[in-house]
Amino acid sequence: MKQYDLDDDLFQGNNKLERLYHGVIEEIGEDPTRQGLLKTPYRSAKALQFLTQGYTQKVDEIVNGAIFDEEFDDMVIVKDIEFYSLCEHHILPFFGKCHVGYIPNKRIVGLSKVPRVIDMFARRLQVQERLTHQIAQAINEVLQPQGIAVVMEAQHMCMMIRGVEKERSSTFTNVMLGTFREEDSTRAEFFHSIK
Repeated sequence: MKQYDLDDDLFQGNNKLERLYHGVIEEIGEDPTRQGLLKTPYRSAKALQFLTQGYTQKVDEIVNGAIFDEEFDDMVIVKDIEFYSLCEHHILPFFGKCHVGYIPNKRIVGLSKVPRVIDMFARRLQVQERLTHQIAQAINEVLQPQGIAVVMEAQHMCMMIRGVEKERSSTFTNVMLGTFREEDSTRAEFFHSIK
């Protein structure tokens, strides 16, 4: 089997990340030159770049002007939006569903932009609490609605496969702004709709 030098042409793309993954494989006692692991540093580097691409994205670019004047002022809900993120404490995945509701203030956003905003913040090292808050704040700033609600429910691999090993546990977080925070009936309507 060929032994690769860290300066070898094995490393493509993001050389620094690949070299780091190569070192991690060695540190856990594996042989990074065996056939099954030969391209793992490259693939892992590419995967991490994809999973953290939110650092290079901006809300304005994602929304891309898809804000429309509309007299509609009833609740808009986009629910069951899948998301995948990485826990910043262990760099293990957490994933689940996000539900977003807002009451327009004479402006609506293209519906596909809501999941894109969620993905932008989810594709960073995160904690669920901050992720929920960032999504709510970003949509609130872009739309300036009468109110916004964001609820996230997730399963955390750092709890499921290590530590306390609770496979069926879920974590719920929510942020309510404007009328969702101020009016019980609006909040209740939202929660009823996402059940």
